Amino acid sequence: MGVFECSKKELALAEQTVGLQLYTVRDETARDFKLTLRRVSEMGYPAVEFAGYGNIDSKDMAALLADFGLRAAGSHVALAALEKDIEQELNYCLDIGCTYVIIPWLAPELRQSEQFLGLAARLNRLGKLCKERGLVLAYHNHNFEFVQQDGKYLLDTLLDATDPELVKLELDTYWAAHAGVDPVAYLRHYSGRVPLIHVKDMTPERSFTEVGSGTLDIQAYYKAARESGTRYYIVENDAPTIPSLESARRSLEYLQENVLP
Repeated sequence: MGVFECSKKELALAEQTVGLQLYTVRDETARDFKLTLRRVSEMGYPAVEFAGYGNIDSKDMAALLADFGLRAAGSHVALAALEKDIEQELNYCLDIGCTYVIIPWLAPELRQSEQFLGLAARLNRLGKLCKERGLVLAYHNHNFEFVQQDGKYLLDTLLDATDPELVKLELDTYWAAHAGVDPVAYLRHYSGRVPLIHVKDMTPERSFTEVGSGTLDIQAYYKAARESGTRYYIVENDAPTIPSLESARRSLEYLQENVLP
């Protein structure tokens, strides 16, 4: 087990938690990872999702999370990294108390329907290894997974070909909406299989903005996700146009004031 062993009571409290995808503040973590974690905690985020660890040892990262009162909601780990040394990646997650191991992106050569069946077998294998260690594998989408081939979304092809007990979905609501797909309907269709969602917002020009400042129905997404059993609501802004920590703060404040119970 990792250094964070959670009781049933603690796990219950962890449900339906807001976190920040640290990719949002990657300029800050590149300068000072520790200070950025402290600032994210101070603005009120109870959890973070990793996109790299800033060359910090897992034991030291666990100590930082404990010091700042932060939970590791998940970690984005490249498919190549998992297949190269899955034990190293899983051990790090266990050390920091991170349950969800998320594949964040797919190389262009794997984005054809004929490739997705082979990919599904690879994800099932990785998901089984995760499950054996008490962890959960998930796949994070962009917009290209909603291209239709043979009358079916690529993402549906992947999800249908993977074992729901081994491979979950982290639905990026922004990218689904960007592709013309209703995130609410998608969440309901895969109810129980989406433990995390990415919460973003979109300008009328279809670019990124702070949650609550754009055109997307954030309240409807939250309601559908909650009804579908989602545990973590991960704020992200892929390309902030204001200082990244300020972007993260504004998104959290909107959720606290308008969405969260």
